[in-house]
Amino acid sequence: MTNSKTADKKRIDWMITLVPFFLITALAVYLFIFPEQANDVISKVRFFFGDTVGLYYLIIGLGVLLVSIFLSFSKYGNIVLGKPDEKPKYSFFTWGAMMFTCGLAADILFYSFAEWVMYATNPHIEEMGSIAEWAGVFPLFHWSFIPWAFYLVLAVAFGFMLHVRKRNRQRYSEACCPVIGEKHAKGILGRIIDLFALFALLAGTATTFSVATPLMASIIVKLFGISISRTAVTIIILLITCAVYTYAVIHGFKGISFLAKLCIYLFFGLLIIVLLIGGQARFIIENGFQSLGKMFQNFIELSTYSDPVRANNFPQDWTIYYWAYWMVWCIAAPFFIGNISRGRTIKQTILGGYVFGVGSTIVSFVILGNYSLGLQTTGAADFIAAYQADGDLYGLILKIIDTMPIAPVILVLVLLCMIAFYATSFDSIAYTAACYSYKRLEENEKPHTAIILLWCILLIVLPIALVFSESSMNNIQSVSIISAFPIGIIMIIMIWSFIKDAGKYLKEKK
Repeated sequence: MTNSKTADKKRIDWMITLVPFFLITALAVYLFIFPEQANDVISKVRFFFGDTVGLYYLIIGLGVLLVSIFLSFSKYGNIVLGKPDEKPKYSFFTWGAMMFTCGLAADILFYSFAEWVMYATNPHIEEMGSIAEWAGVFPLFHWSFIPWAFYLVLAVAFGFMLHVRKRNRQRYSEACCPVIGEKHAKGILGRIIDLFALFALLAGTATTFSVATPLMASIIVKLFGISISRTAVTIIILLITCAVYTYAVIHGFKGISFLAKLCIYLFFGLLIIVLLIGGQARFIIENGFQSLGKMFQNFIELSTYSDPVRANNFPQDWTIYYWAYWMVWCIAAPFFIGNISRGRTIKQTILGGYVFGVGSTIVSFVILGNYSLGLQTTGAADFIAAYQADGDLYGLILKIIDTMPIAPVILVLVLLCMIAFYATSFDSIAYTAACYSYKRLEENEKPHTAIILLWCILLIVLPIALVFSESSMNNIQSVSIISAFPIGIIMIIMIWSFIKDAGKYLKEKK
């Protein structure tokens, strides 16, 4: 038993495990001790990446979407992620549920309710037309095809690496191997790639937790009349959520798939209730249909709009932030999707991901977003004025829910749904990060429980620091934009490596 533990310790890459730990801890301490100074530094660095070189993110977004279409309908589309005659390991529903919940977290609920309000206050909406026409279009654009293209293209690259090439180093550097070479992948260049990847993973986690957990805190304060501050409640929620996803990930894929299906039932249950009893069903369906049409009609324009004269900073504040946000989430989500896609072809994985992932996302934004937009356009409520008055998005979402019949029940359902979303997202992230800690991990082998626990704790440190320092939405976004810059370069190398290796594989089969 002792020899087994010693061997396990030797297989763990302590540099990859501990360097991100110390970096994140140092950043968290800096945010705790000097919150104002730290937020100022973060915003200056964000300005360089988001404003000065923002076009970089837009080009990568459109490019990866085109690659996803190419892979689906080219000779590569028929490659099975596994043995040529292998069948999918999970049913379409279970696979889709795990994929959807691991990729979005509770942010989808936070943004679905009120994202259109944030757009409505930007002058770019007035330039394009009316708020009623355009405020519902951008949430669909920012959460649909390009974000899921990031996930799905990298998922098939990782799936090919894991299930076809049977590589036992589950890392970004390994996926870059066909281009940078085995020697560099295992050397300093590989270490740099993996450290950037893990830091981005922790930054993306921090962004997600910091954005949506205060909404959960607001709901708890409202439901139970708690008098302590929202910040304190938020930190308690972070710790409870950490305990839930830690429990799930220790139980492996069985625990993850159970939580994912539970989350999907809660999520769609919430959407059906809002649609049927909210009193805005006709507007929700018709405006959602119209917004979808406008998104498709103007897709290229939306994807390439860069506001070169900085008349409104809309792409810098939103589109560039979102593409960066999805890019940092590409460290864990595609690895996990690639892992559970064994037995599916590349075409099935990409198109199935678009059907389940994009479809479910669009339904959420159409129903929850258009409910409040419908009240706004008919004059039944003025959510834009409420947001402009105090800038409190969390309070605004509570006001939106208060207009619904059985509001307390919906509040409870939203809270449960968010906890389930967080748990299912972060158990998959903790699992992926734990795999990263190993120099090699054989097929069907799981990381040690102690390593999983270490990552479960590490994932919660920076979010607590960001919440405690009361970082603005702008500075929370900045963490993702800064971290995503090197990840974009690594993603290009990975996609190039995958296409090169897949072409070689097809020649070998012939």
